[in-house]
Amino acid sequence: MTSKKDKDSPLSEVIKKVVSIGVGAAFMTEDTVKNLLHDLPLPKDIVNGLINNAKSAKEDFSNSVREEIRQHLSKVDPKRLIEDVIEDYDIEVSAKISFKKKNKSENE
Repeated sequence: MTSKKDKDSPLSEVIKKVVSIGVGAAFMTEDTVKNLLHDLPLPKDIVNGLINNAKSAKEDFSNSVREEIRQHLSKVDPKRLIEDVIEDYDIEVSAKISFKKKNKSENE
């Protein structure tokens, strides 16, 4: 069983911070991750590994989002979508027209 003292040890705080950085790294820039890890007493190879994992996580996340959107859009029939919109909705167009007097020097 771990005591309160063990839970608050400097090592456990470092581990908590590394885990939270790892989870959020997909949404951070590389420089932000470097700055956050700079303050932690970690060996350089671990810091480099975490930075590489952050890059990989960001790429994997953006690739999966891109693929999900591509799959969804491939199922959309533009012609059918336009027909449904025209059939189900009234289209209202608002316009504002204004007249501005020309400068006399431009006309001469």
